[in-house]
Amino acid sequence: MSANYNEAVSTRYHIYNSLFLNLPYTGIYRTGTLLPLLQQACEEGFAKGKEPRAIIKKFFQDFTPNATREEQFNLLFNFIQYTERQVVLFDSVEDAAFDQINDLHGKGTVSALLLRASSEGQIDALKKKLEDFSVRVVLTAHPTQFYPGNVLAILNDLEEAIRESKLEHINLLLRQLGKTAFINRSKPTPYDEAISLSWFLENVFYPVIPEIILKLMTGLNIDLDSWKNFDLIKIGFWPGGDRDGNPFVTHAITLQVAQRLQQTLMRCYYRDARFLKRRLTFKGVDTIIADVERKIYPLAYGNTKDGYKNAEAILEDLNKARTLLIEEHRGLFLNLLDELILKVKIFGFYFASMDIRQDSRKHIYAWEAILKQLQTKNKKLKDLAKRPEQEQIDTLLKLKFKPQSLKFEDPFVSELIESIKVIGEIQAINGEEGCHRYVISNCQSSLDVVRVYQLAKLLLAKGDDLTLDIVPLFETIEDLAHAPSVMDALYSIPAYREHLKRRGNKQTIMLGFSDGTKDGGYLRANWSIFRAKENLTILSREHGLTAVFFDGRGGPPARGGGNTHDFYASLGETIEDKEVQITIQGQTISSNFGKPVSCLFNLEQLLSAGIENDVFRNNVVQLSDKEKALLESLAEAGHKAYLDLKHHPKFVPYLEKITPLSFFGDINIGSRPVRRSSGDGLKFEDLRAIPFVGSWAQMKQNIPGFYGVGSALKRLKTEGKMKELKALYSESLFFRTLLANSMMSLTKSYYPATAYLSKDKEFGEYWNIMFDEYELSIAMILEVSGLSELMENNPVNRDSVKLRERIVLPLITIQQAALQQLRDPQPAKEKDFEKEYRKLVLRCMFGIINAARNSA
Repeated sequence: MSANYNEAVSTRYHIYNSLFLNLPYTGIYRTGTLLPLLQQACEEGFAKGKEPRAIIKKFFQDFTPNATREEQFNLLFNFIQYTERQVVLFDSVEDAAFDQINDLHGKGTVSALLLRASSEGQIDALKKKLEDFSVRVVLTAHPTQFYPGNVLAILNDLEEAIRESKLEHINLLLRQLGKTAFINRSKPTPYDEAISLSWFLENVFYPVIPEIILKLMTGLNIDLDSWKNFDLIKIGFWPGGDRDGNPFVTHAITLQVAQRLQQTLMRCYYRDARFLKRRLTFKGVDTIIADVERKIYPLAYGNTKDGYKNAEAILEDLNKARTLLIEEHRGLFLNLLDELILKVKIFGFYFASMDIRQDSRKHIYAWEAILKQLQTKNKKLKDLAKRPEQEQIDTLLKLKFKPQSLKFEDPFVSELIESIKVIGEIQAINGEEGCHRYVISNCQSSLDVVRVYQLAKLLLAKGDDLTLDIVPLFETIEDLAHAPSVMDALYSIPAYREHLKRRGNKQTIMLGFSDGTKDGGYLRANWSIFRAKENLTILSREHGLTAVFFDGRGGPPARGGGNTHDFYASLGETIEDKEVQITIQGQTISSNFGKPVSCLFNLEQLLSAGIENDVFRNNVVQLSDKEKALLESLAEAGHKAYLDLKHHPKFVPYLEKITPLSFFGDINIGSRPVRRSSGDGLKFEDLRAIPFVGSWAQMKQNIPGFYGVGSALKRLKTEGKMKELKALYSESLFFRTLLANSMMSLTKSYYPATAYLSKDKEFGEYWNIMFDEYELSIAMILEVSGLSELMENNPVNRDSVKLRERIVLPLITIQQAALQQLRDPQPAKEKDFEKEYRKLVLRCMFGIINAARNSA
């Protein structure tokens, strides 16, 4: 363990962990004393090849020989509760040490960026890049955050207490944790999810984003009047707008969330205005600021009839005060006023920009219902869906009618129309930036885009002006391959081309990692996205357009997570880099952006990664054609290995019978259903990426994050290409990052916990296939990288992962023992305790996922 990490995190965690033993709760001392013994029993038992059920049984025989079955279950549940709180404590200790274990002025920070630009004579190039560059961080509603809001609040306070070494306060907060429930009693609504994420907007992003821009303005000697790019860092928002597979998101919810976002922002402005009022007490200025405070107040509490109607009106008053302050009061406290002006220019009247998302198949269904109504008056529309695609496009674009005037038998069609109409309502209240993007998931043709474009135009457009960006999402391996031909066809439609011209000749294209990895494996998904970006860049430039890539990433490497900063820094000039757009979800929001210091650091890393390629172009190492061919060979070999596993007859049965997949529907953490369809029987294509990846994470097998990597590297080694692979690793940041993120997945794996399955009659062969690939992947990655252990070159993350995995080892063991028992209830009387075993599996899921921080 690195000395710095050990001192800053590990030692402090063990010191504060001992406080749990002093909590005045029934049985706490016994639980806290026995838990380390269980941890040791797990480590020794797995080292000797024992199965989880046998480890738990032996533990009870050794340490509680007289306990009844009920007492045994109670102790196991106490262990789970205790471990959950240990994880919270560890999170808080690590967060408190963030500035000690990360270099806040080092590589990837704004400070380092300014210093490098100055030393290399690239200040003008940096200024030019900053004129139109943008980072958009989109907060999604995807359910991987297990902590309820009250626990998050305690975690925040605990981190501050640890940072300031307030032992008495830490002790009090740990006592509070001991009495606070960690589980939601019911599923949150989409509105609940929005409220939860609004906390991060108000307490973290609101102060941090202006701080970064001010740092750049100061470093580049640019004043407020001269700074033009207030879209440098933007926040996107999916809760309340993402209706893909979520029947609980309605147009009423979407509008309610938009209003909540505005109210949250106005409360921030109101607090700042009150503070300004205490400082700007000078003649003339004081009355203006008092008036600003008065007009913001009603908006902060939901009264949209009184007060300001838009952000421009706020700025008009603030600028009047600014002029007076400069001309008559020598600019006293001008910096405070400028900070509020900057915030209003950044966040406007909306705070975060809501995206609407829906599956393309839902639009097909809606248009079928619409055309059925229209063909009673226009016989030419009959059987339109059976005609060539171009004819369908031409016909749809010529239609003129009012969709809202039609009556439908299926309320879903009416709701879909209302969900588009509400975009106009939000723009009227929050401004255009409040909701101006419509994401089409499962987009497979230009017709899929035209369906949304034409319906939106009929519902929202004023003349030809449609203030909406339509974003196709390509995610599966096949869809990624077809993306360029789909976009080429779309760019060739005159009406849509004119629409893009009015939208600044930019086309946002979303590329998703989740279903790509699930569909084709880790290597193929990552390389397919890289090649799709290259091809879409070339195509868009040929059409005189700028492609903007929006990356749909999850938390773990299996869903495009891991070190995303290095991925952006590794992209060369063959990929458009005007903007960095990325989804952030679940635990990744709280772990990477949950505190001002970590948010500042990670936003600066993303900003620098997107800027460096352009500003320091001479230092970017481009992938050669030979290297691309090598990566293509790797991707193809990895794809084949993954498909062999995926098409194995035991693949879906293993997920269904062995993993905790079926339990994901019982955890009250998200409003969205686990599967896309509600039919009987598990179909792989209907399985969402989060429970798919999450199930492998619970099993500590992490198949989507590495499977096929070992086989691919070995394949190329047998072809005599090991020298080329090592050279590629040395020279290509893209390839290094690809393997580094896979190393993280492997480090978070723990196959001894499921080794008992190697002898299983039904799944033994299948488990051994996965285990062989796990061992092969470790060996091959170490050989190619030249490292002596996984993540050796990233000691802070390595040490964090190892400590976290050790903390939850008892939970992993308890969960596996319970899964064993549910599948093979021996002796027969254990059947009576099925409810308790199911509850054990469910309760262990929380701690295991929380400890991982980016598990699904």
